[in-house]
Amino acid sequence: MAGIGLAGTAQAASGDAWSAFQKEVTTACLAASRGLIENGRAVVDPFGSQSFGLAVISGKAVGAKVTISTICAFDKKTRKAEIGGEISSDRLLVKGKR
Repeated sequence: MAGIGLAGTAQAASGDAWSAFQKEVTTACLAASRGLIENGRAVVDPFGSQSFGLAVISGKAVGAKVTISTICAFDKKTRKAEIGGEISSDRLLVKGKR
């Protein structure tokens, strides 16, 4: 049932509003990951969950020569992002820039 509500929410918001939301999630998640990842790239879930914007941040690990990723959750109420731990590239396939 929750999925029905989320789909309705996604359809109700304008494309411009979702685009602005995705940019906000990207900015906040990249900032939150700076101590873990250098020059990160964000892949943002277009709508997130009911409570959170969600993204995967990937890039070069700080102080190392390996590519890693982390999961980021952006709280829609507080507008703050938190990241998870390091996920190595052998556990999560990361493609290069498009």
